[in-house]
Amino acid sequence: MTNPAKPIRLLIAGGGTGGHVLPAVAVIEELRNQGLAFEGLWVGGHKGVERAIAEANGIMFVAIQSGKLRRYASIQTITDAMRLPIGLVQAWRHILRFDPDVIYSTGGAVSVPTVVAGARRAPVLTHEQTAQIGLANKTASRFATTFAVGFEETARLARLRHDNVVVTGNPVRSSLKNGSRERGLAYTGFSSNLPVIYVTGGALGASPLNKRIDAVLENLLEHTQILHQVGPTTANTDFALLSNRRVHLPNALRCRYMVVDFIHDELPDIYAIANLVIARSGAGTVSELGYMGLPSVLMPLPGTWGDEQRKNAHILTNVGAAVAIEQTEATPERLRSEILALVQDPARLSEMSTAARSTSRPNAAGLLVDELLKLAG
Repeated sequence: MTNPAKPIRLLIAGGGTGGHVLPAVAVIEELRNQGLAFEGLWVGGHKGVERAIAEANGIMFVAIQSGKLRRYASIQTITDAMRLPIGLVQAWRHILRFDPDVIYSTGGAVSVPTVVAGARRAPVLTHEQTAQIGLANKTASRFATTFAVGFEETARLARLRHDNVVVTGNPVRSSLKNGSRERGLAYTGFSSNLPVIYVTGGALGASPLNKRIDAVLENLLEHTQILHQVGPTTANTDFALLSNRRVHLPNALRCRYMVVDFIHDELPDIYAIANLVIARSGAGTVSELGYMGLPSVLMPLPGTWGDEQRKNAHILTNVGAAVAIEQTEATPERLRSEILALVQDPARLSEMSTAARSTSRPNAAGLLVDELLKLAG
């Protein structure tokens, strides 16, 4: 058993995208909020977003080799297969050196070598955030002591492959609740008299959404204000294009449109002023919308593993918290019509907000911490 006088040694395995990273940040926040002493090591990849986020949260970070798990034929599968044993050896060395009490795997291909290497040294909790079990977690769950999932829909699938499944929900950073409407309006320069739309498509999946908003931008701005996160410049070229678009807007509309490549610490304040969110339907987005009680129009990213984004969107649409439009059907005109119908109907937005909150498990981070402490002894 872990000595209660000593800090818990928590090893986090996972990364690649924000959906596999932000749950770990929420757990870190919860440990600190509870005043629990811990020492953390984050094992991630060389190219994902996890290094910067781990370091920003004061967690020691190391990178290992990993290979993407693919569902299609690719020459890269061969080179990635060669990286896997290297990653296993690297992970094993870090595990021996750190000697964790418990391993928390948040998914992504980079989590697999660490889970496989570490399962004999420490108990493993694997967490699946989406409504569909990803390829990495299908592998990791075989080595996990506990298989935690974000949704009851996922639990039904998880119980077919694991005998210790817990539905914790998806942990969301509690700091998102600390947003200020006043700070949000000051940051954007928006008026308090018009509804605010927050558009975010993530990174690589943002461009199709950006182009549709661009096509109806002036018409939307006649009725609303828009904060548009177009994705980092490493993912697409839309920031330069839409920044130039803003410059050429009529004077009366220009102040109603703000375009940014990425939202950082301002996100809580953005959520505080948003009346409606236009987004993809990644698990992290769906969980944050539920946690914050935000109505949304969702355009699921096509071609995701197991059609997970469509299934994620159903979590919200099934209770009336969101409108989902398939990308093939999401013409600019359809988006404009759906968006304006919502922002001009405050009563419906209020009902959608209540429905969104009903999907959330606001204590998800606490439940995950409880499971981690249980495994750590």
